[in-house]
Amino acid sequence: MLNFDKDRFLSIQGGALGIAGEMRALIRDLLASGIERVFFMGTGGVQLLTLPAIELAGRYSTFPIGAQYPAQTVIAPPAGLNEKALVVLPSLSGTTKESVELLEFLKGTGAKTLSLTGHADTPLARDADHNFTNFAEDDTSSEMFYLQTLLLVLSILDARGEIGNYDALVAELQLLPGLLCDAKEAFEPEAARLAEAIKDEPYHIFTGAGSAWPEAHYYGMCILEEMQWIRTRPVHAADFFHGTLELVEPGVSVFLFKGEDPYRPLGDRVEKFAPRYTDKLRILDTKVVNLPGISDTTRSMISPVVLATLLERLSAHLEVLRNHPLTTRRYYKRVEY
Repeated sequence: MLNFDKDRFLSIQGGALGIAGEMRALIRDLLASGIERVFFMGTGGVQLLTLPAIELAGRYSTFPIGAQYPAQTVIAPPAGLNEKALVVLPSLSGTTKESVELLEFLKGTGAKTLSLTGHADTPLARDADHNFTNFAEDDTSSEMFYLQTLLLVLSILDARGEIGNYDALVAELQLLPGLLCDAKEAFEPEAARLAEAIKDEPYHIFTGAGSAWPEAHYYGMCILEEMQWIRTRPVHAADFFHGTLELVEPGVSVFLFKGEDPYRPLGDRVEKFAPRYTDKLRILDTKVVNLPGISDTTRSMISPVVLATLLERLSAHLEVLRNHPLTTRRYYKRVEY
């Protein structure tokens, strides 16, 4: 596979799943101590990676779990940000400016803090009340954060008695690192073909629903816009027919991401409509990915993980074909803003 280190990937994703036991114990202790609500507060794309877990929680539980922007929170904090709240701060670098400022602000609220970081000895890793650090870099972080936040929410559901199959779910998740490598290898020829087909496209519409939607948003905003300087329009499939459909015409590139949760019919609707008006509908569907040993229940929870692992292969080919390394930036962490 192009520019892929299998051992490194297996180590990182294995490490992400390796926190399951400690996470379960920590969440039990926090809930027993009086935590009554959870806020996920990531900055930028990493916040999008927490949304599938939040959506899953909303389908299984009445326990309040939501998301807030750090930069907004320090200006006008949400109700309930107090000693009964747990704030989860994911950050690959552990140094994200807005998140570091948020952590300092949270010290005055009484809220408990839990950071998920890719690097130790960083402000967010050191100064949060609780931390899980698992070394990762950009090309492996999406799967890591999807998996870690899923484990966190599953731990809450387990502690509250809202799921009865926690152990079985986690046992299946432990199979994923190797299966994801197999999925990458199987997708490699299609990734190369797709990269060649879109390398000169100036604009894409990205859409999806349910747990596939955050990955559609993330890939458009954080990979193609930030890392490749390609204009995109991410739109939730539920909103596709309330504005964005008017931009679909011959030659317009539409990417549809399809997962395996209950919201799949929203993607089906786009799939039926788009080919009537554009010759450039591209579909990534997790249902066709071979994942032996993974039940339908677990597959419904990991669609964004699978999409992210396939899309990393597309990105690897795109940066080579476009002679535009994924690390190239004009402004991010290069100028003051």
